[in-house]
Amino acid sequence: MPKKRWPVSPAEARQLQERLRGRVVAKDKLGVVHEAAGVDAHYCAGNVWAAVVVMSLPNLTTVGSALVHRPLTFPYVPGLLSIREAPAIIAALDRLSVRPDLLLVDGQGLAHPRRFGLACHLGVLTDIPTIGVAKSRLVGTYEEPNIERRAWSPLTDRGETIGAVLRTKSAVQPVFVSVGHRISLQTAIDVVLRCTGHFRLPEPIRAADRLSRHHPVRFDRGGE
Repeated sequence: MPKKRWPVSPAEARQLQERLRGRVVAKDKLGVVHEAAGVDAHYCAGNVWAAVVVMSLPNLTTVGSALVHRPLTFPYVPGLLSIREAPAIIAALDRLSVRPDLLLVDGQGLAHPRRFGLACHLGVLTDIPTIGVAKSRLVGTYEEPNIERRAWSPLTDRGETIGAVLRTKSAVQPVFVSVGHRISLQTAIDVVLRCTGHFRLPEPIRAADRLSRHHPVRFDRGGE
């Protein structure tokens, strides 16, 4: 991908989100998903370490991966996580020998105050169908879904459905699924369930999380 100039201030970053959010496609514009990539990032010693792990479906076998680090050049500001992490994640995607059919991102998509979370930003920049899968809510209200796997309830904000609160494993905490780009919410739910095995999070994201921790000093970031 061509290099882009990234915002250097929170005000500039918010302006970028407002400008790009109109490019998000919240309907199915994807083919058959043969290979899905999990995306995650962690911070270490002034750097962001970004990992991408590609798995084939339906057997969830790893077929490619990449790990890169980039200096942290943007402060932590709620709602602006993509400005900190997207440059390193895009660099990791560029290192893959195989282009995934879809991205599963540890973070929010449309379930974001400006409807442009990390999954949306990555989807728009790469033009790859993208899903946000977050461990916690950033914005919106919901009713707790039933305890059975596959149960879900709408996540809403100001009268708009912005995501789904999905039970990927019976009697465990749900995840927060939202559209990133080129996918509908129902298809996003179906793909997340296809990629989830014995654990709460989809396997490609779990694998990316493990890979992103492969550096000497480790500490986590909050989910967004």
